[in-house]
Amino acid sequence: MSKQVKIRRNTVPQIAARKGGEPIVSLTSYHAHTAAIVDKYADFILVGDSLGMVMHGMESTVGVPLDLMIMHGKAVVRGTEKALIVVDMPFGTYEESPAVAFRNAAKIMKETGCGAVKLEGGKRMAETITFLVERGIPVMAHIGLTPQSSHVMGGFKTQGREEDSWAAHLEDAKAVSEAGAFSVVLEGMVEPLAAKITKEIDIPTIGIGASADCDGQILVLEDMLGLNEWTPKFVKVYGDLGPAIERAVEKYADEVKDRSFPGEDQVYR
Repeated sequence: MSKQVKIRRNTVPQIAARKGGEPIVSLTSYHAHTAAIVDKYADFILVGDSLGMVMHGMESTVGVPLDLMIMHGKAVVRGTEKALIVVDMPFGTYEESPAVAFRNAAKIMKETGCGAVKLEGGKRMAETITFLVERGIPVMAHIGLTPQSSHVMGGFKTQGREEDSWAAHLEDAKAVSEAGAFSVVLEGMVEPLAAKITKEIDIPTIGIGASADCDGQILVLEDMLGLNEWTPKFVKVYGDLGPAIERAVEKYADEVKDRSFPGEDQVYR
C-alpha cells in the first residue's frame, strides 16, 4: 500500500465550496518571505503575472516569460503551508490551442508544486478550460479587465460602464463556469455588473476593483502596502512601506557617510 500523504493546504474543492459563504481572502505574492506572512491569513495566494510590472519594471504583463512565473511560483510554494497557490499562465502560453495550454500548465504545476493555474479570457477560452480540467489541471478564470489584452482594450479601462455591454460579460462568466473553472476573477468591473454576475453563476467570484458582493477579494500585495508610487484608484492602501523603506535607507546611508555605522556592538573583535 502506498504511503498516504496528509493534505494540509486549502484545496480547489474547498475554495469552490465557499460560493455564497464566508468571503474568500486572497492576495498576490511573488517571494517566499512575503508569502509566509500572507499565508497566515489568505485562503489562496496568486502568483500573478503582475510581477512583471511590480518587480521587474515592465510596462505591462505581456512580456512576462513562463520561466519567470515558474521561478516565483517555486518561491511562494516554498514559503507557505496553508494557502492554495495559484499561478498565472503568462501571455502566449495558452491561447494558441488547448494542447499548448495543457503542456505549459502541466509544466507550471509540476515544477512549482502549485495547486491551480489562472488564465485570462471568457467565452473564447471555455474550450481550453474544459480541456485542462478534464486532464487534471484546476483552472481559475479571469474576465472583465484582462491585463494581457490591454493593448487591444486601449489600456486599463473599467469594464461595463455601458449597460449594453453587460450581456457579453455575463456570457463570459457563464461560459467559464460551465467549462469547469472553479472560480473566476472579476477585474475592473462596475459594481452592479459584478454583483449580477456573482448572483447568476455557480462558482465563486473574486473581485479586484469590482463589488463587495463578490465571493472573495484580491489585491496586489505591493499596492495595498503602499510600495508603489502609483496604484489603481480602487485600491485601499493599508500600509506605508514605500516611504518607510526610503527613510530607513536614507538613515543607513547617512550613518555610513558619517562613519557611525557599524556600531561597536556590530563589529567582530
